[in-house]
Amino acid sequence: MKLTTLLASAAMALGLASGAMADDPTKVGFVYVGPVGDGGWTYEHDQGRKAVEAAFGDKVETVYVENVAEGPDSERVMTQMALEGADLIFTTSFGYMDPTINVAKKFPNVKFEHATGYKRADNVSTYSARFYEGRAVQGVIAGHMTKSNVVGYIGSFPIPEVIRGINSAFIHAKKVNPDVEFKIVWAFTWFDPAKEADAAKVLIEQGADVILQHTDSTAPQAAAQAAGNVVTFGQASDMAEYGPFPRVSSIIDNWGPYYVARTKAVMDGTWESVDTWDGIAPGMVGIGEITDAVPTEVRAEALALKDAIAAGEYFPFTGPLKKQDGSDWLAEGETADDGTLAGMNFFVEGLTGDIPQ
Repeated sequence: MKLTTLLASAAMALGLASGAMADDPTKVGFVYVGPVGDGGWTYEHDQGRKAVEAAFGDKVETVYVENVAEGPDSERVMTQMALEGADLIFTTSFGYMDPTINVAKKFPNVKFEHATGYKRADNVSTYSARFYEGRAVQGVIAGHMTKSNVVGYIGSFPIPEVIRGINSAFIHAKKVNPDVEFKIVWAFTWFDPAKEADAAKVLIEQGADVILQHTDSTAPQAAAQAAGNVVTFGQASDMAEYGPFPRVSSIIDNWGPYYVARTKAVMDGTWESVDTWDGIAPGMVGIGEITDAVPTEVRAEALALKDAIAAGEYFPFTGPLKKQDGSDWLAEGETADDGTLAGMNFFVEGLTGDIPQ
């Protein structure tokens, strides 16, 4: 066979191969800290994954691994996804931050998106939602709904995201009810129904008749329902099966539009490392239906606050505010900057108890 014929055959083969590669679907991986059926955090991230499939059809392939512990095991899962051809990997829990950075260094051609963290790289973006905006709305309802003036709060881990939420809820509960106090139980887990239920029961025994949670399962809702006369709020998803009471409203995480946009950016070659922190206005944070168990005037007040936040007319951390130790934080009319909020490691004045180290 002539050399020219060999070269032509090789060129044709390369062309066919590159055409086949061009037609390969974009592979998108998701690493989940809990089960997709948790009814909360992971459930909503998986709804976002399904939105990607609905948007792009056979142009994408999505894969996920659920119940991945934060730490070394998550690094193994991410590595396996990258080795199996993932073009884009979403890592959806704060404790995946360092593992994401570590794996991204080994796979510079793979794009990574880490939820709720702050470490970025050329191929690592970060994204989160301003959950504290939703906590402000919940705080108004909680402050009005409590009859015992005791609101219980189930914290997951003492990280800035959770501390911001506690502070925001307390500030706004206190505005409508100066006598309110918060009792906080740290569960030290994102998803453990047994621990979450125990935490809710402890808070109810301590007099709380309103329970807020920053954990992922519906177990606190069930504990409140069993106790009777205890108000709860859905966390991350609507948890509507417990409405109209005890679950009187919810914070809903809407990841779908973000996941679709970032997948499209990988597909069309425009993806860049960015930091995204969106709230009620762009729709990343939703407020679930406020049920008829909430008095009409309280519902109206909560929705007015939601609208003011969305319009940029009100910011949940606006002075005058002091820190827990009585030192000045924000002067009259002053608002907190994102840097302070991103690293928040203190309670505001009026909250009791220490933040675990």
